[in-house]
Amino acid sequence: MRYFYGVPLFLLFIVNIVCAQDSTLQKVPAKYFSQVANKSQKMQQQVDKRTAKALHRLQKQEKRMQSKLAKIDSVAAKNIFSHSIDSLGSLKSKLQQKAGKYNPSALGANYSGYLDTLQNSLSFLNLGGQSKALQAKVGGSLKSVQDLQAKFQQAEQIKTYIRERRQQLKAQLAQYTGFTKDLQKYNKEAYYYGQQLKEYKEVLKDKKKAEAKAMEVLKKVPAYNDFLQKHSQLASLFNLSGGSNTAQNLEGLQTRNQVEQLIQQRLGGSGPDARAAVSQQMSQAREQFNELKKKFPDVDNAADMPDFKPNEMKTKSFLQQLEFGGNMQFARSTQFYPTTSDIAGQVAYKFHKNGTAGVGAAYKLGMGTGFDNIRFSSQGMGLRSFLDWKLKGTIYVNGGFEENYTSNFQNTQLLKDVDNWQGSALIGISKKYKINSKLKGNVILLYDFLYNQHVPRTDPIKLRLGYNF
Repeated sequence: MRYFYGVPLFLLFIVNIVCAQDSTLQKVPAKYFSQVANKSQKMQQQVDKRTAKALHRLQKQEKRMQSKLAKIDSVAAKNIFSHSIDSLGSLKSKLQQKAGKYNPSALGANYSGYLDTLQNSLSFLNLGGQSKALQAKVGGSLKSVQDLQAKFQQAEQIKTYIRERRQQLKAQLAQYTGFTKDLQKYNKEAYYYGQQLKEYKEVLKDKKKAEAKAMEVLKKVPAYNDFLQKHSQLASLFNLSGGSNTAQNLEGLQTRNQVEQLIQQRLGGSGPDARAAVSQQMSQAREQFNELKKKFPDVDNAADMPDFKPNEMKTKSFLQQLEFGGNMQFARSTQFYPTTSDIAGQVAYKFHKNGTAGVGAAYKLGMGTGFDNIRFSSQGMGLRSFLDWKLKGTIYVNGGFEENYTSNFQNTQLLKDVDNWQGSALIGISKKYKINSKLKGNVILLYDFLYNQHVPRTDPIKLRLGYNF
């Protein structure tokens, strides 16, 4: 044992950690622990609900296939489906029980860098020295995160079972005709379940203000960074806490040069021609792999490759598919000064990765007759419907139908006069651009096919500047 002025070094390390933890706790927002606990518990419920739904659908699908196969071969129907149907029911019933203890050594698709960091931050703050009330909050939040990790691990195990079962069914039913559509439905459910788990992990990364502040405080503490390097899952995978022994622990990992030499030996020869051939084949393989990743960026296992065209909106919740925004449109008289401004708010539903449809409302603000006569007044309002579809890149085709009330009104009763409403049928293009991570801008140029019917006649071309978030 090593000492420093008669004091064991490991005791100094513990004292240093506890002191850093105690001072850091005072800077962490009080809401941090409740936010983490509530978010973790809510996510556990969502994972359980989605897993139960997937197992129920797959069990129902297997029963349907069993009945179908029984008409052809009753013995095969019993042998192929009976045990699996019972297993799916058993997995579903286990969801009501506790997921079990989380195994941090089981890295893979189950690994979440966000959850790993979250657990380590709470573990660091839970080392002791705080009041009982605060210790209960920290401990409760830590338990919620660990339970969520265990729940994700359980879900990944179910996902693996479904993947293997799908492959079994494909092989066992290959000799029978008429099961192509049934297997495709099974594949779709299995694929979307896996993608939903990915979506849940992405949702978790959305930090609230208190959580972001807590992580900002912790990252400034050297003791916390040391703790993270020694106790994170990736550190345990490579045994990074081993200090000088790290190099010895990595001896079993092959370097890039070793892999290239092995491939050259398999292909024969080690001269310049052989190296060029290996390099060319590796480049071709990398290009093919990149093409596959572009088509299916969310697939982390070759066995999960879908045999259909996935709809990425399938795993989004209703609220996640809503886009809020607004735009402004100016109208002018014969002068350069804009006489009115249409200020609109809208909500759109993203029904496809390339398309949205929505509704909105606009307020027509009068701005006077010129720079020497600026006067704000209420000049009308409008109701809108629209459809937006991606053409290429950031260019979209935009169209819709609108009704506009074009008279000054002092109260809402005047809006009931239908004679003062005029319709517009619009179509055009829009250009979208990114302002920041949460805000997007757009420029829309539209043509109104009904402008000739307006009294007084309005401009057929409409230019709108808008945003979405």
